[in-house]
Amino acid sequence: GYPNAIAQSLIADYEDLELQIHNRGISGNKVPDLDRRWEADCLKIEPRVLSILIGVNDIWHRLNGRYDGTAETYRDGFAALLKRTKQALPNTTIVVCEPFVLMSGTVKQNEDKWFPEFDKRRAFAKQVAKQAETVWVPFQTMFDDAVAAGTSPADLARDGVHPSAAGHQLMAKTWRQV
Repeated sequence: GYPNAIAQSLIADYEDLELQIHNRGISGNKVPDLDRRWEADCLKIEPRVLSILIGVNDIWHRLNGRYDGTAETYRDGFAALLKRTKQALPNTTIVVCEPFVLMSGTVKQNEDKWFPEFDKRRAFAKQVAKQAETVWVPFQTMFDDAVAAGTSPADLARDGVHPSAAGHQLMAKTWRQV
């Protein structure tokens, strides 16, 4: 997906730096899952740049009854995770990516369940990122702009959550631009 596309382009563009890129993303994770594995998967690696995309599963798993975390649980857990990271890795550039959904598939079919709750979580993600003074990558805004320009939401993420190849490429391009 998009992390691999970013990694390949960075390695190609900065071959002389001999970059090491570690993708520790796990599909289905929520903020508490990150917290449990953060020491080994992040802090011990001591990255110079750390990119985090978290949030859609925090609501999706709540909607399907497999998680009881609220938007406030998401906000508070994410804020604590970023605070812990900044204390442990003060020289690391932290990039927070905006959680996103597209109006297709399961999201469109269950729109009344997703909204306005998802927008609340997105706002919390931005708030937490700003408070922690991180770099912000506006993925939802990027997807909204692509749809407004005529791209079908299903072409970017058939189920509304998991990006297609085109969606991942757009994410990688936007991440690199930011």
